[in-house]
Amino acid sequence: MENLLFLAHRIPYPPNKGDKIRSYHFLKYLAADFNVYLGTFIDDPNDWQYTDNLNALCADTYYQGLNPRHAKIKSLQGLLTGVPLSLPYYKNAAMQAWVDNTIKTHAIKKVLVFSSVMAQFINEPHVVDMIVDFVDVDSDKWRQYAEKKQGLGRWVYQREATTLLRYEQQLASRAKISLFVSEQEAALFKTLSPFLADKIGAINNGVDTDYFSPDIVFSSPYQADEDVLVFTGAMDYWANIDAVVWFAKNVFPRLEKNHPQAKFYIVGGKPTKDVQALAENNNIIVTGRVDDVRPYVAHARLVVAPLRIARGIQNKVLEAMAMGKYIVATGAAMEGIPRNEKIAVSVADDADDMVKQLDGLLATPTTASANRDFVKTLFSWEQNVQQLSALLQA
Repeated sequence: MENLLFLAHRIPYPPNKGDKIRSYHFLKYLAADFNVYLGTFIDDPNDWQYTDNLNALCADTYYQGLNPRHAKIKSLQGLLTGVPLSLPYYKNAAMQAWVDNTIKTHAIKKVLVFSSVMAQFINEPHVVDMIVDFVDVDSDKWRQYAEKKQGLGRWVYQREATTLLRYEQQLASRAKISLFVSEQEAALFKTLSPFLADKIGAINNGVDTDYFSPDIVFSSPYQADEDVLVFTGAMDYWANIDAVVWFAKNVFPRLEKNHPQAKFYIVGGKPTKDVQALAENNNIIVTGRVDDVRPYVAHARLVVAPLRIARGIQNKVLEAMAMGKYIVATGAAMEGIPRNEKIAVSVADDADDMVKQLDGLLATPTTASANRDFVKTLFSWEQNVQQLSALLQA
Protein backbone atom coordinates (compact mmCIF):
# COMPACT_ATOMS: atom_id res chain seq x y z
CA MET A 1 0.00 0.00 0.00
CA GLU A 2 1.04 3.57 -0.64
CA ASN A 3 1.94 5.92 2.18
CA LEU A 4 -0.37 8.84 2.91
CA LEU A 5 0.21 11.83 5.16
CA PHE A 6 -3.05 12.95 6.78
CA LEU A 7 -2.98 16.34 8.53
CA ALA A 8 -5.98 17.39 10.63
CA HIS A 9 -6.42 20.51 12.74
CA ARG A 10 -8.26 18.56 15.46
CA ILE A 11 -7.91 14.95 16.56
CA PRO A 12 -10.38 12.88 14.49
CA TYR A 13 -11.81 11.14 17.56
CA PRO A 14 -14.28 10.78 19.12
CA PRO A 15 -16.55 11.45 16.12
CA ASN A 16 -18.97 13.55 18.15
CA LYS A 17 -18.98 16.91 16.36
CA GLY A 18 -19.04 18.15 12.78
CA ASP A 19 -15.43 18.26 11.65
CA LYS A 20 -14.38 15.25 13.76
CA ILE A 21 -17.16 13.11 12.30
CA ARG A 22 -15.95 13.81 8.77
CA SER A 23 -12.21 13.48 9.49
CA TYR A 24 -12.68 10.23 11.46
CA HIS A 25 -14.65 8.51 8.73
CA PHE A 26 -12.18 9.68 6.10
CA LEU A 27 -9.35 8.26 8.18
CA LYS A 28 -11.19 5.02 8.99
CA TYR A 29 -11.90 4.16 5.37
CA LEU A 30 -8.62 5.44 3.91
CA ALA A 31 -6.67 3.28 6.36
CA ALA A 32 -7.87 0.26 4.35
CA ASP A 33 -6.20 1.59 1.18
CA PHE A 34 -3.13 3.45 2.53
CA ASN A 35 -0.49 3.37 5.22
CA VAL A 36 -1.68 6.51 6.99
CA TYR A 37 0.66 8.85 8.87
CA LEU A 38 -1.53 11.12 11.00
CA GLY A 39 -0.45 14.50 12.36
CA THR A 40 -3.03 16.36 14.41
CA PHE A 41 -3.65 18.80 17.24
CA ILE A 42 -5.50 18.09 20.49
CA ASP A 43 -7.26 21.19 21.82
CA ASP A 44 -9.36 19.45 24.48
CA PRO A 45 -7.45 17.69 27.31
CA ASN A 46 -10.25 15.12 27.51
CA ASP A 47 -9.35 13.88 24.02
CA TRP A 48 -5.90 12.56 24.95
CA GLN A 49 -7.57 9.37 26.18
CA TYR A 50 -8.58 8.49 22.61
CA THR A 51 -5.16 8.34 20.96
CA ASP A 52 -5.07 4.52 21.04
CA ASN A 53 -8.23 4.42 18.91
CA LEU A 54 -6.34 6.20 16.12
CA ASN A 55 -3.00 4.50 16.69
CA ALA A 56 -4.70 1.23 15.76
CA LEU A 57 -5.67 2.64 12.35
CA CYS A 58 -2.42 4.36 11.42
CA ALA A 59 1.14 3.46 10.50
CA ASP A 60 2.31 6.33 12.71
CA THR A 61 0.73 9.19 14.61
CA TYR A 62 1.84 12.51 16.03
CA TYR A 63 -0.29 14.46 18.50
CA GLN A 64 0.48 18.04 19.46
CA GLY A 65 -1.32 19.65 22.38
CA LEU A 66 -2.89 23.03 21.71
CA ASN A 67 -4.07 25.43 24.39
CA PRO A 68 -6.88 27.50 22.82
CA ARG A 69 -6.25 30.47 25.13
CA HIS A 70 -2.54 30.63 24.30
CA ALA A 71 -3.26 30.00 20.62
CA LYS A 72 -5.64 32.97 20.49
CA ILE A 73 -2.91 35.23 21.84
CA LYS A 74 -0.41 33.79 19.34
CA SER A 75 -2.89 34.34 16.51
CA LEU A 76 -2.60 38.12 16.99
CA GLN A 77 0.75 37.89 15.20
CA GLY A 78 -1.31 37.79 12.06
CA LEU A 79 -2.19 41.46 12.54
CA LEU A 80 1.50 42.30 12.10
CA THR A 81 2.20 40.01 9.17
CA GLY A 82 -0.96 40.43 7.11
CA VAL A 83 -1.96 36.77 7.23
CA PRO A 84 -5.24 35.31 8.52
CA LEU A 85 -5.31 35.00 12.31
CA SER A 86 -6.15 31.32 11.82
CA LEU A 87 -2.62 30.54 10.55
CA PRO A 88 -0.47 31.60 13.54
CA TYR A 89 -3.15 30.02 15.76
CA TYR A 90 -1.93 26.62 14.51
CA LYS A 91 1.68 27.44 13.65
CA ASN A 92 3.89 24.98 15.51
CA ALA A 93 7.59 24.16 15.14
CA ALA A 94 7.26 20.64 16.57
CA MET A 95 4.47 19.75 14.13
CA GLN A 96 6.53 21.16 11.26
CA ALA A 97 9.54 19.06 12.28
CA TRP A 98 7.42 15.90 12.43
CA VAL A 99 5.91 16.60 9.00
CA ASP A 100 9.32 17.27 7.46
CA ASN A 101 10.80 14.09 8.93
CA THR A 102 7.80 11.93 8.02
CA ILE A 103 7.78 13.03 4.39
CA LYS A 104 11.53 12.44 4.09
CA THR A 105 11.75 9.16 6.03
CA HIS A 106 8.73 7.48 4.48
CA ALA A 107 9.03 8.94 0.98
CA ILE A 108 5.57 10.47 1.23
CA LYS A 109 4.19 11.51 -2.15
CA LYS A 110 0.55 12.09 -1.26
CA VAL A 111 -0.95 14.34 1.38
CA LEU A 112 -4.51 14.90 2.53
CA VAL A 113 -4.93 18.22 4.30
CA PHE A 114 -8.07 18.40 6.42
CA SER A 115 -8.85 22.10 7.03
CA SER A 116 -6.93 24.73 5.15
CA VAL A 117 -4.81 25.87 8.12
CA MET A 118 -2.91 22.56 8.09
CA ALA A 119 -1.53 23.25 4.62
CA GLN A 120 1.01 25.66 6.15
CA PHE A 121 3.06 22.56 7.09
CA ILE A 122 3.44 21.60 3.41
CA ASN A 123 5.91 23.95 1.74
CA GLU A 124 8.50 24.33 -1.02
CA PRO A 125 10.88 21.44 -0.19
CA HIS A 126 8.02 18.94 -0.19
CA VAL A 127 7.44 17.33 -3.59
CA VAL A 128 3.99 15.88 -3.00
CA ASP A 129 0.50 15.74 -4.46
CA MET A 130 -1.72 17.61 -2.05
CA ILE A 131 -5.49 17.27 -1.81
CA VAL A 132 -7.11 19.83 0.48
CA ASP A 133 -10.45 19.21 2.13
CA PHE A 134 -11.58 22.72 2.98
CA VAL A 135 -14.89 21.24 4.20
CA ASP A 136 -16.55 24.69 4.29
CA VAL A 137 -15.71 28.06 2.78
CA ASP A 138 -14.46 29.34 6.12
CA SER A 139 -13.80 32.84 4.80
CA ASP A 140 -17.51 33.21 4.08
CA LYS A 141 -18.34 32.06 7.61
CA TRP A 142 -16.20 34.90 8.96
CA ARG A 143 -18.03 37.27 6.62
CA GLN A 144 -21.32 36.13 8.16
CA TYR A 145 -19.89 36.63 11.63
CA ALA A 146 -18.82 40.17 10.71
CA GLU A 147 -22.37 41.02 9.71
CA LYS A 148 -23.52 40.19 13.25
CA LYS A 149 -20.91 42.38 14.95
CA GLN A 150 -20.25 46.07 15.45
CA GLY A 151 -17.14 48.19 15.96
CA LEU A 152 -13.78 46.49 16.46
CA GLY A 153 -15.27 43.00 16.37
CA ARG A 154 -16.77 43.69 12.97
CA TRP A 155 -13.43 44.95 11.66
CA VAL A 156 -11.51 41.91 12.96
CA TYR A 157 -13.97 39.42 11.50
CA GLN A 158 -14.15 41.23 8.16
CA ARG A 159 -10.34 41.30 8.03
CA GLU A 160 -10.26 37.56 8.68
CA ALA A 161 -12.82 36.98 5.92
CA THR A 162 -10.73 38.97 3.43
CA THR A 163 -7.30 37.58 4.32
CA LEU A 164 -8.56 34.02 4.67
CA LEU A 165 -10.22 34.07 1.25
CA ARG A 166 -6.95 35.23 -0.28
CA TYR A 167 -5.14 32.38 1.51
CA GLU A 168 -7.80 29.85 0.44
CA GLN A 169 -7.35 30.91 -3.17
CA GLN A 170 -3.55 30.66 -2.95
CA LEU A 171 -3.83 27.22 -1.39
CA ALA A 172 -6.34 25.96 -3.94
CA SER A 173 -3.97 27.00 -6.72
CA ARG A 174 -1.22 24.84 -5.13
CA ALA A 175 -3.41 21.82 -4.48
CA LYS A 176 -4.04 18.98 -6.92
CA ILE A 177 -7.72 19.34 -6.09
CA SER A 178 -9.74 21.20 -3.45
CA LEU A 179 -12.76 19.54 -1.90
CA PHE A 180 -15.83 20.85 -0.08
CA VAL A 181 -18.60 19.21 1.88
CA SER A 182 -21.35 19.78 -0.70
CA GLU A 183 -21.93 20.82 -4.28
CA GLN A 184 -23.40 24.10 -2.99
CA GLU A 185 -20.26 24.84 -0.96
CA ALA A 186 -18.05 24.02 -3.94
CA ALA A 187 -20.21 26.25 -6.16
CA LEU A 188 -19.76 29.14 -3.73
CA PHE A 189 -15.98 28.81 -3.86
CA LYS A 190 -16.09 28.59 -7.65
CA THR A 191 -18.07 31.84 -7.68
CA LEU A 192 -15.46 33.49 -5.45
CA SER A 193 -12.57 31.95 -7.43
CA PRO A 194 -13.70 31.29 -11.01
CA PHE A 195 -10.10 30.92 -12.19
CA LEU A 196 -9.84 27.76 -10.03
CA ALA A 197 -13.12 26.15 -11.06
CA ASP A 198 -11.52 23.13 -12.76
CA LYS A 199 -9.68 22.20 -9.53
CA ILE A 200 -12.68 22.30 -7.18
CA GLY A 201 -14.90 19.36 -6.23
CA ALA A 202 -17.21 18.09 -3.50
CA ILE A 203 -17.54 14.97 -1.37
CA ASN A 204 -20.64 14.70 0.78
CA ASN A 205 -20.63 13.83 4.43
CA GLY A 206 -22.14 10.53 5.47
CA VAL A 207 -24.11 9.10 8.35
CA ASP A 208 -23.58 5.86 10.24
CA THR A 209 -27.16 4.69 9.81
CA ASP A 210 -26.58 1.60 11.94
CA TYR A 211 -25.60 3.83 14.86
CA PHE A 212 -28.26 6.47 14.21
CA SER A 213 -31.21 4.15 13.85
CA PRO A 214 -34.84 4.34 14.97
CA ASP A 215 -34.71 0.58 15.60
CA ILE A 216 -32.48 0.98 18.67
CA VAL A 217 -34.43 1.19 21.92
CA PHE A 218 -33.36 3.88 24.39
CA SER A 219 -34.71 4.85 27.78
CA SER A 220 -36.30 8.27 27.60
CA PRO A 221 -34.38 11.12 29.25
CA TYR A 222 -37.62 13.15 29.40
CA GLN A 223 -40.60 13.29 31.72
CA ALA A 224 -43.64 11.42 30.42
CA ASP A 225 -45.78 14.53 29.95
CA GLU A 226 -43.17 16.61 28.10
CA ASP A 227 -43.64 17.63 24.46
CA VAL A 228 -39.98 18.05 23.57
CA LEU A 229 -38.27 20.18 20.95
CA VAL A 230 -34.58 19.33 20.93
CA PHE A 231 -31.45 21.00 19.58
CA THR A 232 -28.11 19.18 19.65
CA GLY A 233 -24.62 20.57 19.11
CA ALA A 234 -21.48 21.94 20.73
CA MET A 235 -22.69 24.82 22.84
CA ASP A 236 -19.47 26.81 22.81
CA TYR A 237 -19.75 27.26 19.02
CA TRP A 238 -21.04 30.69 18.09
CA ALA A 239 -23.41 29.57 15.32
CA ASN A 240 -25.11 27.13 17.73
CA ILE A 241 -25.23 29.73 20.50
CA ASP A 242 -26.82 32.27 18.17
CA ALA A 243 -29.35 29.67 17.03
CA VAL A 244 -30.61 28.60 20.46
CA VAL A 245 -30.63 32.11 21.91
CA TRP A 246 -32.67 33.39 18.96
CA PHE A 247 -35.07 30.45 19.18
CA ALA A 248 -35.44 30.69 22.95
CA LYS A 249 -36.20 34.40 22.87
CA ASN A 250 -38.18 34.81 19.65
CA VAL A 251 -39.93 31.51 18.97
CA PHE A 252 -40.33 29.31 22.03
CA PRO A 253 -42.14 31.80 24.34
CA ARG A 254 -44.93 32.09 21.74
CA LEU A 255 -45.28 28.30 21.51
CA GLU A 256 -45.60 27.91 25.26
CA LYS A 257 -48.87 29.84 25.26
CA ASN A 258 -50.65 27.24 23.10
CA HIS A 259 -48.63 24.20 24.20
CA PRO A 260 -48.07 24.25 27.98
CA GLN A 261 -46.38 20.82 27.86
CA ALA A 262 -43.74 22.06 25.41
CA LYS A 263 -40.12 21.88 26.55
CA PHE A 264 -37.03 23.06 24.71
CA TYR A 265 -33.96 20.90 25.39
CA ILE A 266 -30.51 22.22 24.44
CA VAL A 267 -28.20 19.20 24.37
CA GLY A 268 -24.46 19.71 23.99
CA GLY A 269 -21.19 20.25 25.82
CA LYS A 270 -19.62 23.44 27.15
CA PRO A 271 -22.70 25.71 27.19
CA THR A 272 -21.70 29.36 27.51
CA LYS A 273 -23.16 31.72 30.09
CA ASP A 274 -25.59 33.06 27.49
CA VAL A 275 -26.85 29.55 26.85
CA GLN A 276 -27.03 28.61 30.53
CA ALA A 277 -29.04 31.77 31.21
CA LEU A 278 -31.81 30.48 28.94
CA ALA A 279 -32.65 27.88 31.61
CA GLU A 280 -34.12 30.69 33.73
CA ASN A 281 -37.24 29.71 31.80
CA ASN A 282 -38.27 26.47 33.52
CA ASN A 283 -39.43 25.04 30.20
CA ILE A 284 -35.94 25.36 28.70
CA ILE A 285 -33.44 22.72 29.81
CA VAL A 286 -29.69 23.05 29.16
CA THR A 287 -28.18 19.60 29.68
CA GLY A 288 -24.49 20.25 29.12
CA ARG A 289 -22.43 17.34 27.80
CA VAL A 290 -24.22 13.99 27.58
CA ASP A 291 -22.69 10.58 26.92
CA ASP A 292 -25.07 9.87 24.04
CA VAL A 293 -27.32 12.30 22.17
CA ARG A 294 -29.37 9.55 20.55
CA PRO A 295 -31.89 9.06 23.39
CA TYR A 296 -32.59 12.80 23.34
CA VAL A 297 -33.23 12.70 19.61
CA ALA A 298 -35.15 9.42 19.67
CA HIS A 299 -37.69 10.56 22.27
CA ALA A 300 -38.10 14.16 21.10
CA ARG A 301 -41.33 15.22 19.45
CA LEU A 302 -39.44 17.40 16.96
CA VAL A 303 -35.83 18.24 16.18
CA VAL A 304 -35.14 21.94 15.62
CA ALA A 305 -32.17 23.46 13.77
CA PRO A 306 -32.73 27.24 13.82
CA LEU A 307 -29.25 28.12 12.57
CA ARG A 308 -28.89 31.61 11.15
CA ILE A 309 -25.15 31.31 10.49
CA ALA A 310 -24.07 28.15 8.70
CA ARG A 311 -21.77 26.73 6.07
CA GLY A 312 -21.66 23.27 4.57
CA ILE A 313 -23.83 20.39 5.77
CA GLN A 314 -25.22 20.07 9.28
CA ASN A 315 -24.48 16.57 10.62
CA LYS A 316 -27.00 17.11 13.42
CA VAL A 317 -29.74 17.37 10.80
CA LEU A 318 -28.65 14.28 8.86
CA GLU A 319 -28.31 12.20 12.03
CA ALA A 320 -31.79 13.17 13.22
CA MET A 321 -33.18 12.37 9.77
CA ALA A 322 -31.46 8.96 9.90
CA MET A 323 -33.33 8.32 13.16
CA GLY A 324 -36.62 9.05 11.41
CA LYS A 325 -37.29 12.38 13.12
CA TYR A 326 -39.24 15.33 11.77
CA ILE A 327 -37.01 18.40 11.33
CA VAL A 328 -37.90 22.07 11.63
CA ALA A 329 -35.00 24.13 10.35
CA THR A 330 -33.90 27.35 8.76
CA GLY A 331 -32.78 27.43 5.16
CA ALA A 332 -29.18 27.88 6.35
CA ALA A 333 -29.36 24.65 8.36
CA MET A 334 -30.57 22.76 5.28
CA GLU A 335 -27.89 24.09 2.96
CA GLY A 336 -26.14 21.26 1.15
CA ILE A 337 -29.03 18.84 1.75
CA PRO A 338 -31.03 18.43 -1.48
CA ARG A 339 -34.66 19.50 -1.30
CA ASN A 340 -37.08 16.62 -1.71
CA GLU A 341 -40.86 16.78 -1.47
CA LYS A 342 -41.02 13.38 0.22
CA ILE A 343 -38.87 14.21 3.24
CA ALA A 344 -40.40 15.40 6.53
CA VAL A 345 -38.72 18.77 6.91
CA SER A 346 -40.27 22.19 7.48
CA VAL A 347 -38.15 25.21 6.59
CA ALA A 348 -38.75 28.62 8.14
CA ASP A 349 -36.40 31.60 8.24
CA ASP A 350 -38.27 34.09 10.42
CA ALA A 351 -39.83 33.77 13.84
CA ASP A 352 -43.43 34.17 12.68
CA ASP A 353 -43.13 31.40 10.11
CA MET A 354 -41.30 29.07 12.47
CA VAL A 355 -43.92 29.58 15.19
CA LYS A 356 -46.64 28.80 12.67
CA GLN A 357 -44.88 25.63 11.48
CA LEU A 358 -44.20 24.37 15.00
CA ASP A 359 -47.66 25.25 16.25
CA GLY A 360 -49.24 23.07 13.57
CA LEU A 361 -46.79 20.19 14.06
CA LEU A 362 -47.27 20.10 17.83
CA ALA A 363 -51.04 19.98 17.35
CA THR A 364 -51.00 16.84 15.18
CA PRO A 365 -49.02 13.57 15.02
CA THR A 366 -46.05 13.57 12.64
CA THR A 367 -44.32 10.82 10.66
CA ALA A 368 -40.87 11.01 9.15
CA SER A 369 -39.90 7.53 7.94
CA ALA A 370 -38.96 8.91 4.51
CA ASN A 371 -36.14 10.89 6.13
CA ARG A 372 -34.16 7.74 6.92
CA ASP A 373 -34.48 6.34 3.40
CA PHE A 374 -33.34 9.70 2.01
CA VAL A 375 -30.19 9.71 4.15
CA LYS A 376 -29.33 6.08 3.39
CA THR A 377 -29.55 6.79 -0.34
CA LEU A 378 -27.47 9.97 -0.51
CA PHE A 379 -25.22 10.04 2.54
CA SER A 380 -23.25 6.80 2.76
CA TRP A 381 -19.76 7.17 4.25
CA GLU A 382 -18.40 4.14 2.40
CA GLN A 383 -19.66 5.36 -0.96
CA ASN A 384 -18.45 8.94 -0.46
CA VAL A 385 -15.00 8.05 0.88
CA GLN A 386 -14.47 5.74 -2.09
CA GLN A 387 -14.51 8.89 -4.22
CA LEU A 388 -11.77 10.40 -2.04
CA SER A 389 -9.66 7.26 -2.16
CA ALA A 390 -9.90 7.21 -5.96
CA LEU A 391 -8.71 10.83 -6.14
CA LEU A 392 -5.74 10.06 -3.91
CA GLN A 393 -4.76 7.01 -5.93
CA ALA A 394 -5.03 8.76 -9.30
